[in-house]
Amino acid sequence: MSTITTTEPGISIPGTSSHFLEPTVAGHAGQGRLRYLTGGSGAPLVMLHTVRTQAEHFRHVIPLVQQRYTVYALDLPGMGYSQIVPGASYDEPAMRAAVTRLLTQLDLHDVTLLGESMGAVLALTAAADLPDRIRRVVAVNAYDYPGGIARSSLLARLIVTGVIAPGLGPVLARLEPKAVMRAILTGGLVDPTALREDYLDELLTVGRHPGYSTVARAVYRNLPSLAAARTRYPEVTAPVHLIYGDKDWSRPSDRQANKLLLPNAEFTQLPNAGHFVALERPDVPATLLNSVA
Repeated sequence: MSTITTTEPGISIPGTSSHFLEPTVAGHAGQGRLRYLTGGSGAPLVMLHTVRTQAEHFRHVIPLVQQRYTVYALDLPGMGYSQIVPGASYDEPAMRAAVTRLLTQLDLHDVTLLGESMGAVLALTAAADLPDRIRRVVAVNAYDYPGGIARSSLLARLIVTGVIAPGLGPVLARLEPKAVMRAILTGGLVDPTALREDYLDELLTVGRHPGYSTVARAVYRNLPSLAAARTRYPEVTAPVHLIYGDKDWSRPSDRQANKLLLPNAEFTQLPNAGHFVALERPDVPATLLNSVA
C-alpha cells in the first residue's frame, strides 16, 4: 500500500506554502504524489535537495532569493512529504523523471535549477533532458563520484555499508538514533552548529514515516547511478555554475573531471565550507542567483 503523509512539516519558511503534484499519466504512478514548497515572485527557481533530506534543506536560501524568484523546492520521490510508493525505483533516471515532471506538469519555462549534492546531479541531467525550459544551472557539490558520504567519516562508512547490506540492512535502516544522525550530517559541515536542532528533529520525524526506511535503503543502494549520470553533462546547453566547498567529500580529481565535462562552466570553490553549503553558507548560492536574476 502506498503511503501518503498528511502531517505538516515542523519547519515553516515565511512566504512559502506546500503544494502537491498529482500523478496525471500512467508513467507518473511509480513516483506517486510529489510535494513541493513554493513562494516568492519572479522567474522560476527549482531547488533540488540531497540524500535523506527534503525541501526544507533550503530553508536559509529561500528567504534570500524569493524577492527575485518564484521558488519551487521539491521533495524528491518518497522523501520529505512526497508519497512513498512500494516497489518504486530510486535510481538517477527515476528521480530525474520527477524533476522533469515538475517542470512539465507546472509548465515552467526560463527555469533556474539549484541543486545540492544528489540534487546537483539531477539539476544537470534534467537540464540535459529539457534544454528549452532551462535558463541556468547552479550545481553545488555534485555527488557524482564513488564513495560519497562514506568519505566523510568511519561512522558514515559503517552505517551506509550496513544499511545497504542484505539481511541486517532493513533493520539498520529503521534505526536512526539522533546522535548518530547528527554525527553523519555534521560530517558534511565545517561548522557543526549549521545543523540546527529543529531541522535534525524534522528529518528524524520524516524518517519515521511508514516505508521510509525502505526508501532510504533504496536511495543509498542506487547512489552509483549518480556517478553514471555524469555521461549526460556534456549535453547541457544552459550556462552552468559549479560550486564546491573546499572541504567537500569530492576530491580535486572529481572536480577537475567535471570541469572537463563542462568546459564552459563557471567554477567557485568556497574556503572553509563542507558538503552542505545550503546549511552552512546559504549566502553564497543566494548572492550568485540574485546577481543573475
